[in-house]
Amino acid sequence: MADANASLESATEEVVAKNRLVGAKVDATGELVELKFHTQAYRDMAPTELAAAITEVVNKARSQMAERVSEAYSPFMPDVAGAQEVMSGDLDPLKLLDRLGIPSDDPRQ
Repeated sequence: MADANASLESATEEVVAKNRLVGAKVDATGELVELKFHTQAYRDMAPTELAAAITEVVNKARSQMAERVSEAYSPFMPDVAGAQEVMSGDLDPLKLLDRLGIPSDDPRQ
């Protein structure tokens, strides 16, 4: 676990748009640490088009970093819960209890 932490401590993930207009770099927490404009073409873009390009590279960088973090910590996760499921917030506690064979007394049932 310490090795996984150490490897991610200074890790970053960078994505550059296909048109090379903009690039985004995020750290292991998904925090945006750098945004670069590689050309001056952004000056001629409509605000919504520029916003969409920035959003796309930031989201892709975050997704790639989440995958890296998930892979780093997956050996430490129980078989009943995947690291990606936990990190994305998609882990349903009641379903986890069910997977573990523990009655959840789910009021929704």
